[in-house]
Amino acid sequence: MFRIKKTVLQLVLLVVGVAMLSFGALRGEADTVLAKAIRLCLECVGIG
Repeated sequence: MFRIKKTVLQLVLLVVGVAMLSFGALRGEADTVLAKAIRLCLECVGIG
């Protein structure tokens, strides 16, 4: 019984995670994150 609950919980969390990832990608959040990452890397090197 415990194994079934664990499997169902894992599947539910996987579906929720994929849904949240897709929602963020549709909103254009990936571009925002990439731009911030580039700025952070340039600041660490000392260029930006």
